[in-house]
Amino acid sequence: MAKLSTDELLNAFKELSLIELSDFVSLHCPLTPRTRHLIDAAALARMRPGAILVNTARSALVDMAALLAALDAGRPGIAALDVYDDEPLPEGFALAKRENVVLTPHLGFVNDPVFGKFGPGVVENLLAWLNGKPLAKPAK
Repeated sequence: MAKLSTDELLNAFKELSLIELSDFVSLHCPLTPRTRHLIDAAALARMRPGAILVNTARSALVDMAALLAALDAGRPGIAALDVYDDEPLPEGFALAKRENVVLTPHLGFVNDPVFGKFGPGVVENLLAWLNGKPLAKPAK
């Protein structure tokens, strides 16, 4: 199978009606100048009524102002977000009280195996810091 370039993948997404045919659109890409607002007002308007948009990657992949208006129009029907322009969320965050929006606290990746690997390192570093010792596993 041939490997597609980033440009080819973005063109396929934008031009080949993938967004129009999908019941679910789940974003798993880095934020780059080419992917910023990948999901903009035009893309949202092309989504199927009732489709579900999931963003656990980077907030700026989605134009949040356009998303608010698009949800009112029913395209997409539901948005599930784990990443935000501002964290913690500001009081009165426009999407927070909507029934067609699911928000998670930037912990969508967390499960028991992840906690099992990261938890002990966090505790070890916290104890070292509290005791004035060098961090066991410094951040890179």
